[in-house]
Amino acid sequence: MQELRRRVAYYPFDLRHRPARARAAVDRPAARGHCGAMTDFASRITRQPLPYDPAPAAEIAAAFRDLPPEVSGLLAATAGCSPFLRGLMLREPDWLRAALSVAPEAAVAAVLDPLDQVPLADLGAGLRIAKRRVALFTALADLGGVWPLEMVTGALTRLADRAVDLSMKRLVADEIRRGKLPGARAEDAETAGGMVALAMGKMGAGELNYSSDIDLVCLFDETRYPGEEHEARAAFIRVTRRMTAMLSDLTAEGYVFRTDLRLRPDAAVTPVCLSMAAAESYYESVGRTWERAAYIKARPCGGDLAAGARFLQTLTPFVWRKHLDFVAIQDAHDMRLRIRDHRGLHGPVVIEGHDMKLGVGGIREIEFFTQTRQLIAGGRDPSLRDRTTVGGLRALAASGWVPPEVSDELIDHYRAHREVEHRLQMVQDAQTHEMPASAAAVDRIASFCGLTPEAFRATLHDRLARVDRLTEGFFAPGAAETGPDLSDHARAIVDGWASYPALRSQRAVTIFNRLRPQILKSLARAGNADEALAAFDGFLAGLPSGVQIFALFDANPPLVDLIADICATSPKLALYLSRNSGVLDAVIGGFFFAPWPGVGALSAELAARLTEIGDYERRLDGARRWMKEWHFRIGVHHLRGLIDAFEASKQYADLAEAVVVALWPVVSEEFARKHGPAPGRGAVVLGMGSLGAGRLNAGSDLDLIVIHDAQGQEASDGPRPLAARPYFARVTQALVTALTAPMAEGRLYEVDMRLRPSGRQGPVATALESFESYQRDEAWTWEHLALTRARPLVGDPSLAAEIETLRRLILTDKAVPARVLPDVADMRRRLAEAKPATGEWEAKNGPGRLMDIELLAQTAALLAGDPARRVEQQLRAGVKSGFLSAADETALLAAYRLCWRLQAGSRLLSEGQVDPSRLGEGGCAFLLREVEAPSPEALSTRLAAVVAEAETRISARLGAASDTVTKESGRAAE
Repeated sequence: MQELRRRVAYYPFDLRHRPARARAAVDRPAARGHCGAMTDFASRITRQPLPYDPAPAAEIAAAFRDLPPEVSGLLAATAGCSPFLRGLMLREPDWLRAALSVAPEAAVAAVLDPLDQVPLADLGAGLRIAKRRVALFTALADLGGVWPLEMVTGALTRLADRAVDLSMKRLVADEIRRGKLPGARAEDAETAGGMVALAMGKMGAGELNYSSDIDLVCLFDETRYPGEEHEARAAFIRVTRRMTAMLSDLTAEGYVFRTDLRLRPDAAVTPVCLSMAAAESYYESVGRTWERAAYIKARPCGGDLAAGARFLQTLTPFVWRKHLDFVAIQDAHDMRLRIRDHRGLHGPVVIEGHDMKLGVGGIREIEFFTQTRQLIAGGRDPSLRDRTTVGGLRALAASGWVPPEVSDELIDHYRAHREVEHRLQMVQDAQTHEMPASAAAVDRIASFCGLTPEAFRATLHDRLARVDRLTEGFFAPGAAETGPDLSDHARAIVDGWASYPALRSQRAVTIFNRLRPQILKSLARAGNADEALAAFDGFLAGLPSGVQIFALFDANPPLVDLIADICATSPKLALYLSRNSGVLDAVIGGFFFAPWPGVGALSAELAARLTEIGDYERRLDGARRWMKEWHFRIGVHHLRGLIDAFEASKQYADLAEAVVVALWPVVSEEFARKHGPAPGRGAVVLGMGSLGAGRLNAGSDLDLIVIHDAQGQEASDGPRPLAARPYFARVTQALVTALTAPMAEGRLYEVDMRLRPSGRQGPVATALESFESYQRDEAWTWEHLALTRARPLVGDPSLAAEIETLRRLILTDKAVPARVLPDVADMRRRLAEAKPATGEWEAKNGPGRLMDIELLAQTAALLAGDPARRVEQQLRAGVKSGFLSAADETALLAAYRLCWRLQAGSRLLSEGQVDPSRLGEGGCAFLLREVEAPSPEALSTRLAAVVAEAETRISARLGAASDTVTKESGRAAE
């Protein structure tokens, strides 16, 4: 016996202390399995247990002394710890010798492959023999370090899959043979007549433990039995019961797998097999969080696998919510507590009797931690939808939801816990997760793990405690802080919160009561605490419900500070948040503070997201959710000084362009489905005005026109063909509707198409030849000015290039000062009358302000025949052509930049013109920072000076006709 013990290599339970070869087997299971296929079992042994019971160890050593020493040593040490495995060795000695002489993967395949030929009458016995052999072999591969955990559980899962699939198909074939499945033919048995078993839990994830039962949900595709669903269901119920008996019943050959069907919908009252329609209806109406978590791992494993995959696809919206779902944390926490209460698992960790699965720091803690995070974010990030625990943790770390070091540590603990779980079950093939109640029996498990009792206890205790620390803070809500003292006015506001819709449910109240002290502290830190509290009150009053967003705040405390910052600065943005709280998902989605992606990446991202959505209306809603998240990001970055007004304006324009670029193909495709593809080259959507110039603010609408070229094709070719002109008019209107229609997620943008030929009276879409003719022969000067900022956004590339060429030619042809200057002067007069300056900090309307400067810049571009679209480049073109002086350019740019910063900042704070006296401290501080002014008075003085200088230079350049404008503006000001 001493000799045997000397031959047993000592490999500590802690994976990090294993030899490099063993660690590689764990860290790279796929590579290890591939390379190992070329070697036999003996050459891959890296560890073995310490034999706890000398007598059976010696017996097995003698029985298998013909095997290589490392193999016979492993068998002996295993027998010294497990009476069950010792019995299997003695029952299958010849088979075991043969299996141990080949590559381990080939040995398991040699057990599973012949099952395909076993007839139904012998299938039960054949599966039991296969189970016995796979159980013995995987145990030895596990104990010897031949396979890492994933390959051990994978082999057990492959056996379960084969058993379910074969038994289901053979039993369905028997129902068909007896004429019990209506309308089915013999070949339908290959798809089990539309019946499928979904593997749930560990089986679905390929993670079956050593003595695991299997959780199945059995369904059938009712669409294959129109009018005969009742008879089909009766047959499938019989199949399910017979299959369960075949797998679960204990015979002289043992059993295959204990089978649990209780994860099906409403198991207490539903049959063991039900239709997919009935199951889908249940989950859509009353499905609970724990059922969503269960379906993370769900996988078709037997029968009609394609039908099973289609069913799981229909459940995607149920399992993976479109918004970040932090309510799942509270649900998981409540579930953990209920399990612990039911099992009496509270209290300090004591090794004897500790439940490795459900107890403190156990396997279920790691699984809950992983699955809950997956539920929170997996609806938005499909990369998180990994069925396995290890894969899920790695995906969460890759996406920034879990720190990589925490993920790595939990993976290490998870694998180690699963190994202990396997040793517990291997002793007597018991479906147990509990450590033995006696110290002597715990010592046996220590030996099974290759450790002394003292080392095993210390290592296991440390692991359990560490898992508890890593996971408990995520699940358990912290104790509420003490909030700040409130004034009577503030107390009255806070007391009124109880009546708001967001606090109707007790669950919302419970979460919010934990949050309220932190919220009030954050608001109190604002420079204008009363204003911040009032804005938060407006935000809270506007929330239609509160559980989701309060859970979001509870799990992400920095969001509370962000909300307080927004409330202290921009009540408008706070109100926007109350109506679109889903945009906060983006803040914690991992990319909120990443560099701006640009219009190309944005349009590609939106297009990809819309491609994943089948329904047209849902695509439009999906576009709205996506746009609002990015729009909110720009506003927050601007508000917090991460970008300035000009960077924000470019980003708003990029976002709008990306929406149009991604939506136009969706609209066109939907329209073509009814009326056929667009005639000829189709159409091009042009951005006009500020969108064409690539500079929008937070409240900008979109100026668009559509130009088409049917190339002589009179009508479309589709189910309901349309003549070319009404075709393009209607598809253009469809685009406008797609952008402007109020839907569940609101609207995207307001759209203005008045810059098309003939304005409101003209057709909404214009033929290319008509557009050219109109621009050359009929268009007014203001329309040529508008053309200076026109830019093709999306459509046929050759048509877009032709339109751009035409734009440049027209600008060159229409550069006639004698006509342009009087027209512009008259236009300027009309604008001054229609839209005078209305406030001290007016930035847009009035002489010397944005519209006035933009009008002059467009005039300069037109007179120069220059294609530049932005104000800066247009003014530069005016200098080059001699229309403007360098001093003009400097003065006009100074006024333009100040006015733009003021306008862009104002539109983030308010829908209309800001009033300095009512702006509030936070908003005022933001604007002063944006324009780099030390005080409101300094801003007013500087604005008046630069606007006056700009007005003087504009009037001088537009000639005598502008003198009237100056006089009339002066009288209006008086």
